[in-house]
Amino acid sequence: MFQQLKRLLSDTAIYGVSTIIGRLLNFLLVPLYTHILAPAEYGVVATVYSFIAFYTIAYSYGLESAYFRFAGMKEIGDEKENFSTPFLSYIFTSTVLSVLLIIFAAPATVLFQLDVSMSRICYYVAGILFFDTLALLPFAALRLHRNAKLFSAIKIVNIVLNLGLSILTLVQWKWGIEGILFSNLAASVVTFVLLIPSVVKYFRFTFRRDLYTEMIKFAIPLIPVALSGMALQIADRPILKLLVDDRSVGIYQANYRLGIFMAVITATFEYAWRPFFLSHAKDPNAKQMFSRVMTYYLFITLTVFLLLVFFLDAIIKHKFYGVTIISSEYWEGLSVVPFVLLGYIFSGIGTNLNAGIQIEKKTMYLLPTSLSGSVSNVALNFILVPIFGIMGAAYATTIGYAMVALTLYFVAQRFYYIEYEFTRISKLVGSVIVAFVAAHVLGENLGLRIIIFSVWLISLFAIGFFTKAELDRVRKVFVKKT
Repeated sequence: MFQQLKRLLSDTAIYGVSTIIGRLLNFLLVPLYTHILAPAEYGVVATVYSFIAFYTIAYSYGLESAYFRFAGMKEIGDEKENFSTPFLSYIFTSTVLSVLLIIFAAPATVLFQLDVSMSRICYYVAGILFFDTLALLPFAALRLHRNAKLFSAIKIVNIVLNLGLSILTLVQWKWGIEGILFSNLAASVVTFVLLIPSVVKYFRFTFRRDLYTEMIKFAIPLIPVALSGMALQIADRPILKLLVDDRSVGIYQANYRLGIFMAVITATFEYAWRPFFLSHAKDPNAKQMFSRVMTYYLFITLTVFLLLVFFLDAIIKHKFYGVTIISSEYWEGLSVVPFVLLGYIFSGIGTNLNAGIQIEKKTMYLLPTSLSGSVSNVALNFILVPIFGIMGAAYATTIGYAMVALTLYFVAQRFYYIEYEFTRISKLVGSVIVAFVAAHVLGENLGLRIIIFSVWLISLFAIGFFTKAELDRVRKVFVKKT
């Protein structure tokens, strides 16, 4: 089992390095935006990108997941048929949708909560959605064939180009919001151009109808799930805009982005996890291995959670070469960060639990689990935002992700029972809660927080969180290296 987990760790490390580099480069946009754009302007950007994420589902309609399932299991057709069939579908539907968005740009502004005077934004959005959709399957093919290095390199190029153009359009050309979208569109075009060799490698001008029918059957149940999941991710921004104002959305978005480090971990895990569990689904020790992955995931994410909660505030307010990471105008929203981190952790738990449902092809059961989160999130946003402002949105989002993980656990266990290591997990979670409370009670002294974190880490050995086999393996690796 250790060898199989080592493979997952290896893929995760490759995706992780690129994701960390990419997300950190992308994170550099946050200081840029917060020091150049007023919170209200940044709020408009956040709202537009929230809707872009939502409309991406209409463009992709679940075929990326269907490609993973059918190309990975090789039940119908050959490798090129499994790629070409959904790719041709994407070319047709993306062209139609983007042309309609360009033609009806003025009335379409209502779809983004924009004033009609900002209709030009719809042109950029149409292009971004078109090229990003065409890039979905080439990226998926790289992941499926474990070409993590090329995948990562192209992702980094995309972000570096986006960052460079954003600096140029915002600082030099003073294009404002339009400059941000132009930079994104240019990066999306270049990304697709870089993926053309992969398209050529896997593409053959063929459309297999029986395969497409099965893919659509698999994908259709995923569409409402994706819509519900996206509502969970983005509903807080439009609701904040509706109930409060653009300024609150901007402050909330800037601080939400501070969850980047947890976002990197969960995104990296998701990239590596799906190909991993599909390729090992038939292994005799698969369920034991998947259980162990859950334990390790929680150990890593909760460790990062404590580090960020203890020290992020001091880092954000520290001046690097006379400039803080985000403008002081946005600091009032720092209290949302711990809840953003917890939301990401629950999201990763759901990703792990999703394995059984994908393996058993029970995707129709994902909708009620997803709805439990999105409905809770939307309802709680309307209840809590008028009372707590941006903190209400943070509470609602965290609870929404927790609801998805909870309901998904019971559904997944019904069809693909896994005996999780709840004794170890409870020791881990309990110790984290104690450390968190201790830090809160003792105040913000950095020295004390370093001591608390160190004591917490040592306590994991004292309470028996680590198994003897794990300790022996670490000892052997250490001895070998020394």
